[in-house]
Amino acid sequence: MDWQGITTAMQIYKIFRAPEWADLRAKGETPGAPVDVADGFVHFSTIEQAPETAAKHFADEDGLMLVAIEVDRLGDDLKWEESRGGALFPHLYRNLRLSDVAWAQPLPLVGGAHQFPAGLA
Repeated sequence: MDWQGITTAMQIYKIFRAPEWADLRAKGETPGAPVDVADGFVHFSTIEQAPETAAKHFADEDGLMLVAIEVDRLGDDLKWEESRGGALFPHLYRNLRLSDVAWAQPLPLVGGAHQFPAGLA
């Protein structure tokens, strides 16, 4: 299912390890993490999905960055596709560009859980 244009204010999120974030900042674009490259698209999460993504794929990892992207910046290259548990996840079928990023914040690990910025999760 493709939900293009559902809202221009909607943001999706990508969790980067420090070297991946540094690489995006240095090069201006990235095909994503190794899992993204292997799958052929950049994986994102909604804010409701992001805590589970952090726990499942980044357990006990510190030094992460939470990067927000506004859906309307991605155009037709963003697709909403069914994934775990039948939920729709946003997938980007092109490199992520630094110019796509709305903001980025550290995602610290505190007491074994990632602490999302206030007001998000």
